[in-house]
Amino acid sequence: MTRVLPAHVVIAACAFGLAASDCVRIHDPAVLAVGAGLAAGVLAPAGWGRTALLAALALAGTWWWGSTRLDQLDRSVLAPRIGTADRFVAVTTAEARRGSFDLRQPARTRGERVQLELPLGRAPPQGARLSLLAVVKAPRGPEHGFDERTWLRRQGVHVVLHVDEWHVVGRRGGLGGVADRLRRWLRRSSSPGLTGERRALVEGVLLGDDGGLSDGSKRAFRRSGLYHLLAVSGQNVVLLAGGVLALAAALGIGRAWGHLGALTAIGAYVLAVGPQPSVIRAAIAGAAVSVAWLAGRLRDAWHLLLVAACALLAWNPYTLFDAGFQLSFGAVAAIFVLGRPFLRVLDGYPMPDWLRSAIAISAACTLVTAPILWFEFGRVSLYGVVANALVEPAVPLLLGLSFSAAVVEPFAPAVAVSLAWADGWVAVYIASCARAISALPAAQVSGRAAAVAAAASIAGAALAWRRLRPARTARA
Repeated sequence: MTRVLPAHVVIAACAFGLAASDCVRIHDPAVLAVGAGLAAGVLAPAGWGRTALLAALALAGTWWWGSTRLDQLDRSVLAPRIGTADRFVAVTTAEARRGSFDLRQPARTRGERVQLELPLGRAPPQGARLSLLAVVKAPRGPEHGFDERTWLRRQGVHVVLHVDEWHVVGRRGGLGGVADRLRRWLRRSSSPGLTGERRALVEGVLLGDDGGLSDGSKRAFRRSGLYHLLAVSGQNVVLLAGGVLALAAALGIGRAWGHLGALTAIGAYVLAVGPQPSVIRAAIAGAAVSVAWLAGRLRDAWHLLLVAACALLAWNPYTLFDAGFQLSFGAVAAIFVLGRPFLRVLDGYPMPDWLRSAIAISAACTLVTAPILWFEFGRVSLYGVVANALVEPAVPLLLGLSFSAAVVEPFAPAVAVSLAWADGWVAVYIASCARAISALPAAQVSGRAAAVAAAASIAGAALAWRRLRPARTARA
């Protein structure tokens, strides 16, 4: 087990302070620091006085910072203009998502984030500078179990622009423009020659964009417990960084240059796919490992996980309420705590190592994420362990082929087409697994059955943790 170090305590205090700002906002850091310091002096165990003081100061500083950031996110110059019409110049910051009756697309205008409400049909590309005529509206309140107003407010969005007319007048520049070009290149080069559902699934796993998938395919991935594959995961970042390091080794390039290349690739990929919690978490962890190796100061996994959580919460403390944040960090924590013990339990069974690892990791993640899924969505997939074990060997292959096709496409288009063709068949296999599992009876339960499944997951995780305690104590 990982030993608790002073750095863990201080960084955990930072994360707690940022999370606490969601409950109570404190704008006087001096008062908070004095109170935290006194509490640290009283409650700190022997020999931890300095660490406790540093943790108290970190708690006070991050609590104040989180409160300040929330005040900034809650401000809006457009909210007082709800109900009025005007002409705006806006920049789209992501791709449009298709709904039943309209298109929704995030954008920025007049210094704040907004959501565009567009009629069905052609949508502006990501990064487009638009001149538009729109009515300023308030986001929808609670409806059919979803509160759009609260969800958008936590992203710093306070108004919806109902667009009556728009046309493109240019494209954004700077870092955002670089991100747009990287995304277009990766989309074009990673799956040349593919069409339909195969291309849509490859783009979904690679870029986290499920817009090209049919409603039936999305439903199958949700029911089977595989929908997380369509929200870019940390596995993508790990495979990309590992691929760059392997390529550097194969070319005889020094390991230091390999780590610099991995840092560059991680940064480019994050720009291309956008700041999703799972991607940011893995990117920070991967970058920290490379930087630590270059500096000769390797850290443990818990340290990196806490740093990633602090980075996300420092930018937006409301991220704590984001289902992607909860599922991503919950799953990784589950792997840290339960993954290796579950592997030991499976040691005596006749199965290949990759299957043993897939079952152990999937079981650990399922136990921890099932309560989160029930709390956030009211649904739980019962065959997630089976589904994830089936697709575990296919996902790295799909990503590897996608990245390889993107790399070779500029100078060997025929090779890229061949790689994409093979990638399409991997996508077919993953989609077939999702459909087969989703067709099983009670593949996904909701309501009271989901609550029972979530309670059983909590009990299972607690029982597994309790059974590990004797082994941990004996080792100590």
